[in-house]
Amino acid sequence: MSDMINEAVNALNEKLSGGFDGIAKFVIEGEGAIMLDAGGVRAADEEADVTLTASADTFQQILHGEMDPTSAFMSGKLSVDGDMGMAMKLGSALG
Repeated sequence: MSDMINEAVNALNEKLSGGFDGIAKFVIEGEGAIMLDAGGVRAADEEADVTLTASADTFQQILHGEMDPTSAFMSGKLSVDGDMGMAMKLGSALG
């Protein structure tokens, strides 16, 4: 598991301390995947209701509040596959 995945898991666990109502997956190109659900955040690559895919740079910017997830999606830097409503809910939780 990469250092970026470890850092992201820790940061997302702080932001989503109560877990996430649904099952979402972040795929970070060249690094790995992170699962978010009611149990919290962990490094894993499992089935999800929504999968968000971004480059490592874009993901870092979203994670650190330097880029809005909606803006990333609208500009093509973040792709969403699956439940768009859940993706929007996750974007709000990260913001």
